[in-house]
Amino acid sequence: MGSIASYQAAAGRRYRARWRDDNTNRQVEKRGFRTKRDAEIFLARTEVARSDGSYIDPAAARATVGDLGSEWMRNKRHSLKASSYSSLETSWRVYVRPRWEDTRIGDIRASQVEQWIRELSEGTAATNRTKSSAVVGKPRSATVVYRALGVLAGILDTAVRDGRIPRNVARGAQNLPTKRSEKPRRYLTHAEVVRLAEAASTSTYRTLLLVLAYCGLRWSEAIGMHVRDINFDKQRIQVNRAAVEVEGRIVIGAPKNWERRIVPFPDFLEIPLQQMCNGKGPDDLVFTDVDGNHLRRAKTSVGTTSWFAAALERSGVERLTPHDLRHTAASLAISSGANVKAVQRMLGHKSAAMTLDTYADLFEDDLADVASRMNQGGLDADVTRLWSFQGV
Repeated sequence: MGSIASYQAAAGRRYRARWRDDNTNRQVEKRGFRTKRDAEIFLARTEVARSDGSYIDPAAARATVGDLGSEWMRNKRHSLKASSYSSLETSWRVYVRPRWEDTRIGDIRASQVEQWIRELSEGTAATNRTKSSAVVGKPRSATVVYRALGVLAGILDTAVRDGRIPRNVARGAQNLPTKRSEKPRRYLTHAEVVRLAEAASTSTYRTLLLVLAYCGLRWSEAIGMHVRDINFDKQRIQVNRAAVEVEGRIVIGAPKNWERRIVPFPDFLEIPLQQMCNGKGPDDLVFTDVDGNHLRRAKTSVGTTSWFAAALERSGVERLTPHDLRHTAASLAISSGANVKAVQRMLGHKSAAMTLDTYADLFEDDLADVASRMNQGGLDADVTRLWSFQGV
């Protein structure tokens, strides 16, 4: 059993509760109670927690977010791809650490977390940004807020598992910003794809655009493709790796979702792909810059002068990004009659459900086609005779 004792503080008489930790066998105390009854209630709750296994050592809750966060980030670096870790590290460094680094995990309250969410959304939260986008009062996007909260919540999840705190107050926040729906996707037609490729300045760019638009590869998968990845006999591309640009450098890793896959390419791409591979060894890159290195992602924002932006301007195609060509590949495949499983395998999605969720607008046309075909089937079977005699 524990004990209660009084002591004299600057603010007057206070009480402390003392008990012995079951794991370390050392004496533990909590001070500052204004009344003996408050101390007795706390000690009683502590005894119950010790008996049912929910006891939390107050000393363990004195660890700061900075102490635990650094280790949490090191663990994430070990388990995540470079591109995913880079986003996480930026969120930790720019948003989470400036606000919570010196805060004890046991002192964090749900109301403080919700205040931080509001301040992030308003642009008034403490940050460590150095770029021009760090304008005071500039609201942060919902994506930024969710990612920052996710980092804090992840750190506190570990603290809960370690028995440092009883629950994670960063979970279940009531004032999360609403994510705005994305603008409607831009799907190119066959004619627009050809027009865009025709406007590209080199054969490398022209072939790359066609591969993106007809095979559904991500940019990182296309620029990371090696000659040995193309099977010309079966007209297949083996997607084995992704070359992701992270903070100005190319990092080679597995494809997104760790999904290596085989993707078919249409007959008309055989000749241009052969030309890209001529004179190269099996481990050479298919698409390279003039120095034989990985291509860098083409900028498409207004005012840029990249080869991709120039091709868009010359072709008269509405401004889009290279990733939009992946959406175009899905659209062209679905309109050609491909089922959802085929599109899923081509794009490397984790499940057909993910493909349906992502391209629900495209499959709505399929539903209309299904209804039309079923209507015709019923008419062919003379279904209308079932009610042609009604009223006779």
